[in-house]
Amino acid sequence: MLNQLFKLDEMGTTAKREVLAGATTFLTMAYIIVVNPGIISETGMDFGAVFVATCIAAAFGSLVMGFYANYPIALAPGMGLNAYFTYAVVLGMGLSWQVALGAVFISGIIFLILSILPVREWIVNAIPRTLKMAISAGIGFFLGVIALTNAGIVVNSDATLVTLGDVTQVQPLLAALGFVLMIALDRRGVPGAVLIGILVIAAIGILLGISEFQGIFDLPPNPAPTFLQLDIVGALQTGIVTIIFAFLFVDFFDSSGTLVGLAHRAGLLTHDGKLEKLNRALVADSSATIVGSAMGTSTTTSYIESAAGIKAGGRTGLTAVVVAIFFLLALFFAPLAESIPSYATAPALMFVACLMARGLAEIDWEDPTEYAPGVVTALAMPLTYSIADGIGLGFLAYTATKLLSGRFSDVSPAVLLIAALFVLRFALLDL
Repeated sequence: MLNQLFKLDEMGTTAKREVLAGATTFLTMAYIIVVNPGIISETGMDFGAVFVATCIAAAFGSLVMGFYANYPIALAPGMGLNAYFTYAVVLGMGLSWQVALGAVFISGIIFLILSILPVREWIVNAIPRTLKMAISAGIGFFLGVIALTNAGIVVNSDATLVTLGDVTQVQPLLAALGFVLMIALDRRGVPGAVLIGILVIAAIGILLGISEFQGIFDLPPNPAPTFLQLDIVGALQTGIVTIIFAFLFVDFFDSSGTLVGLAHRAGLLTHDGKLEKLNRALVADSSATIVGSAMGTSTTTSYIESAAGIKAGGRTGLTAVVVAIFFLLALFFAPLAESIPSYATAPALMFVACLMARGLAEIDWEDPTEYAPGVVTALAMPLTYSIADGIGLGFLAYTATKLLSGRFSDVSPAVLLIAALFVLRFALLDL
């Protein structure tokens, strides 16, 4: 039955290999069940409920990806967008987390529509590659700032905005140890390097008495505090259109790029470099975002960590289904997740930040009309503490430099439209 359902023979794989690949992928991305509730709960949302939402969203998205698209790609609430949800939208703008969830839900609905309609290709092809790569790197820098702050390595300063914290304290030292441990384990090819690093640092903190051990196993927490608590009406207010756009834009292009990149590694692209069932994969992504927001978490997206499972031999949706099963089993590990302090998850954020910063390498560094807007985009995100503002400044810089340089053909109607919308957004910012 598995062979017929997932076309194992046709893809040159076996059920055993797919199960191993699924376990490998889960280990590489399991850190999200600890990190995501830790970030999202800073908005005042219940940690246990967000933990459940994280696992359910990841399981649902991975199941749809596995059964509907038959791709070995797992999903979970996305890093970067969870930080934007918490630090920029709720804590930064002062909006309620219910409204923020409503914005995520609406962005998921729009994403689903775009995934079904042919307009997807027009949008994806219209956005300059430079800005796509810079946005990825900028989110990485944004995560890096959050990681250094959570670790106590970077602190607030009235004179210089930020400065070096007291790095002789135990927490910053443990965070630094966790970071280098993750790098070393990953370099040695150890599956679950990030998760192992988090658990080791948390265990050391508990042994030193600076963190409290909550346990390992228990029944899943009550999801009621966040389940269906999203405020869709509040999210439809004109003032937060750019927030919805930011959620949509980043998820849309991050998902498209991740899916194509992973499919290339798995040998699933056609001879002309296209992904035949991209629409189905994007439907899995967008529907998981809708379900995740209803449960109580930020945008769900495809995970680049799926590359680990693909490397282990995963070629079909059975790999994603196995990942989904592991996320459902993880529901019974809530006490362990609550035992993980922020200084133990900070190294994971920093490690992901380093991975995402690689996008800058894909920019054309010989053309100032390409690299200058890219740098503006990447730097503006952490320095404005806003992914949306970083995207907006990047689009404006790209459009202005291209037009003033006489490179009119580089500026598509879609780019002009988006730039105009951001001009309006910044003009009305304080109104």
